[in-house]
Amino acid sequence: MLIKRWKGWEIPEREVTPHSVYMNRRGFMRALAAGPILASTAGLAACGDESQAQDSKAVEQVAKAPVSDPSAIYYPAARNETYRVDRPITAEEDATTYNNFYEFGSHKNIWQAAQGLPIRPWTVTIDGMVENAQTVDIDTLLKAMQPFEERVYRHRCVEAWSMTVPWTGFPLSKLVEFAKPLSSAKYIKMQTFQNPDIAPGQRQFWYPWPYIEGLTMAEATNDLAFIATGIYGEPMPPQNGAPLRLAVPWKYGFKSVKSLVRFTFTDQRPVSFWEDLQASEYGFWANVNPDVDHARWSQATERVLGTNERVPTLMFNGYGEFVSDLYKGMDGEKLYM
Repeated sequence: MLIKRWKGWEIPEREVTPHSVYMNRRGFMRALAAGPILASTAGLAACGDESQAQDSKAVEQVAKAPVSDPSAIYYPAARNETYRVDRPITAEEDATTYNNFYEFGSHKNIWQAAQGLPIRPWTVTIDGMVENAQTVDIDTLLKAMQPFEERVYRHRCVEAWSMTVPWTGFPLSKLVEFAKPLSSAKYIKMQTFQNPDIAPGQRQFWYPWPYIEGLTMAEATNDLAFIATGIYGEPMPPQNGAPLRLAVPWKYGFKSVKSLVRFTFTDQRPVSFWEDLQASEYGFWANVNPDVDHARWSQATERVLGTNERVPTLMFNGYGEFVSDLYKGMDGEKLYM
């Protein structure tokens, strides 16, 4: 007889919020979305700040706003059951109104300001060490990345809070294949949009705009690395990082660059946004590690978004079996922050 032994980070499927339940919430939260990146240094909200008071009427008005996204035909997508989680899916209204998106401000309630982000027209540039540099219309790219899938991932913010959400999208490795990088490429440098006319945070000259993040090629082609195009069974709303964002659940949330417009393949390690701003607190690797504290707070535990629960943080956010081999023999590196 075959006996299934659950791993420490897994949960029986019966305890995960059913797809039909959260899909029924879509009519109410249509224009909302989620996804922290991080908070830090100058003007940073304190770690653990849960100032989530929202105007319910304003939320409902935005939620009922019409959605004109040509990619809506791709949702909902079938769930990939390979990636299980150890806690229930975060309530949609919590995950979609408690956001970091510094392009629109340094506070957590930026979801309203982010509604001004135009997601069409939108193009994505693929350049650097590739066979042929190209700029692709977003809908052409999304069509090339079919079929989409849904993955339920844990997300651990460097601020010591966490959530669990159902992302829809495609493996980053599929985009790498589409880009046809040269064998000499060692890293992918990813860049968000830059438009201070609609993103007031980008008028703050002390930040090193545009937002830059990077992965090694080995990290980018790992099974877990994911480009998210939607959440909770619908296209990605602006505050989530529409129309494309990175999801790398074994790393701190600030690695999850939003609203991507460029993928550059290079042999030079990118200097990321937060590393550029405060290298003593934020490093390139940013792997979740409860034993390495932030300069200003502990990383041993995390607050689960939408609850009063505080739980222990797991190494690699509980995804060690997928990624730990990537970092063998790198003891001399400042791996985790």
